[in-house]
Amino acid sequence: MKDFLHNTWKHRAHVVMALPVFLVLFFIMYVPMAGLVIAFKKFDYTKGIWASPWCGLENFKYVLASKSTFITMTKNTIMYYIIFTALGTFLNVVLAIAIDQFVFKKCAKVMQTIMIIPVFISYAAVQFIVYAFISTDTGILTHSLGINARFYSTASYWPTILTIVKIWNSVGYGSVLYMSVLAGIDTSLYEAAEIDGANKWQKIWHITLPALIPMITVMLLLSVGNIMRSDTGLFYQVTRNSGILYSTTQVIDSYVLNAIFKNANFGFPAATSFFQSVIGLLMMLLANGLVRKIEPENALF
Repeated sequence: MKDFLHNTWKHRAHVVMALPVFLVLFFIMYVPMAGLVIAFKKFDYTKGIWASPWCGLENFKYVLASKSTFITMTKNTIMYYIIFTALGTFLNVVLAIAIDQFVFKKCAKVMQTIMIIPVFISYAAVQFIVYAFISTDTGILTHSLGINARFYSTASYWPTILTIVKIWNSVGYGSVLYMSVLAGIDTSLYEAAEIDGANKWQKIWHITLPALIPMITVMLLLSVGNIMRSDTGLFYQVTRNSGILYSTTQVIDSYVLNAIFKNANFGFPAATSFFQSVIGLLMMLLANGLVRKIEPENALF
């Protein structure tokens, strides 16, 4: 403790600089965790959180009440996480390398700016864009191109539609982190490789990609913690919460949102969030343990 206090006083300037961030994290991320107690209570507005009666695991039993629904939404949640993460990471890396290798740098910056714009568009607006493309009567695809398909009544189309929308919305912004890594690569490595006779593809394979692996690993480890979570706006608003599409579009978060609208029992969403967080924590610890055994320097801790 004496060494800790001495080291803290020695670096007091850094401590003061970090204090605002620490306070924000503490009050926004950690203090609200006390609310998890709602997951084990039958919440009563008139009594408040602490005075509400305990109900044990009843809220968790409600989550598992419909076995078929729980299995379907859990399967969809994990399936979309795998698809979005795998395809998104691949396209983020490809796009970052493509922009970095682009000959006309000013044009590349303009392209990068344009590709970042979709992330700032709310899914409340995106649903109208999607509807304009695939609506049965007036959609661009269904009407102008003569595609005879009822997208809003056919569940099998929506994994593809949601994947396209998610990639369009996030890939441009997701490539920015990888571009920052590429900007820090020592140009002398490329020059030495060129002297040795390496072509462009060989330089990308032996210099660029290895430099990106630590960032890719960190991003994947951070994303594993959200394996049981989904973008509610994407699955609730873009699909217009159509019940006929639930077999392929209902995920845990959209199911909770529907349950809140139908039954104002806040113990149920609290129990679901607790379940999601525990699974995410276990998955992140497992993934970090595997990375630490294979490449210790790329592990989070």
